[in-house]
Amino acid sequence: MPSSVMPMINPTDGRPPAAAISATGLRKSYGDKTVLDGIDLHVPAGSIFALLGPNGAGKTTAVKILSTLITADGGQVRVGGHDLTAEAQAVRAAIGVTGQFSAVDGLITGEENMLLMADLHHLSRQEGRRVTAELLQRFDLTEAAKKPASTYSGGMKRRLDIAMTLVGAPRIIFLDEPTTGLDPRSRHTMWGIIRELVTGGVTVFLTTQYLEEADQLADRIAVLHDGKIAAEGTAEELKRLVPGGHVRLRFTDPAAYRAAAAALTGAAHDDEALALQLPSDGSQRALRSVLDRLDSTGVEADELTVHTPDLDDVFFALTAAAPVPAQPKESAR
Repeated sequence: MPSSVMPMINPTDGRPPAAAISATGLRKSYGDKTVLDGIDLHVPAGSIFALLGPNGAGKTTAVKILSTLITADGGQVRVGGHDLTAEAQAVRAAIGVTGQFSAVDGLITGEENMLLMADLHHLSRQEGRRVTAELLQRFDLTEAAKKPASTYSGGMKRRLDIAMTLVGAPRIIFLDEPTTGLDPRSRHTMWGIIRELVTGGVTVFLTTQYLEEADQLADRIAVLHDGKIAAEGTAEELKRLVPGGHVRLRFTDPAAYRAAAAALTGAAHDDEALALQLPSDGSQRALRSVLDRLDSTGVEADELTVHTPDLDDVFFALTAAAPVPAQPKESAR
């Protein structure tokens, strides 16, 4: 299995897109425990990048290093065009961080939390109130603004957390497991907020344990395991790393089934169900090849189903947390 997928290439000039975050040989150890073992990262500006990994894989450590909260033991890193070591203050001015645990002060109101952040960013009183009002409205928190944050639901606190992060208008935002503990409705609301951030030109570096979340949101995904990047690419590229994908053709006419079976060499036969199964990586090219071969027989399948691995299968295969399921997920076409 390939260890990684090559970065996206700009078709206009053959070079990788401009990086909001780039890291080469990033290393971090605690005593004899190596957490990050020389990882490389390239996060294109204006994109969502997801870092996946099991508990203890080093996701939060990576975020803490990239956001200047802790220092790396080795490697070269640039964030927002600034050297992480030599220009740490410039990096801090370009980023916002929402950690795993809420930074909201429950003893004061949502509005007061926002105004406190405005003060920390040295905004004038007038500017702070303007930014606060705009963000509270944007995150649907205006009605609750005067209430103590301790009365907010989990989803409201998370929205307030991100709103507080945006007070300084960061170009790059680190979201460390932003939807952990949220109910499905609140999680979907948060996904919409994250998509809006990127539409506005912000780069999002996301860590998550929810594979569906990475699949839904991320332009590129890296899987971190044993201190190394096990694989990186788009969700579709990663899914093609895992074997088991196939196309299943089912027929109701025995004659059509026999004609297709004769033409589609290499297919597995299910004579009782009148079905054929051919290995496939799920790509459009592979599907077209099957259909072209089927057209040559002059018959049509009554049902065509494409079975493709999902990110769960990829995660299990790359981290060896569990065997890859024998029956990959499927979607009818």
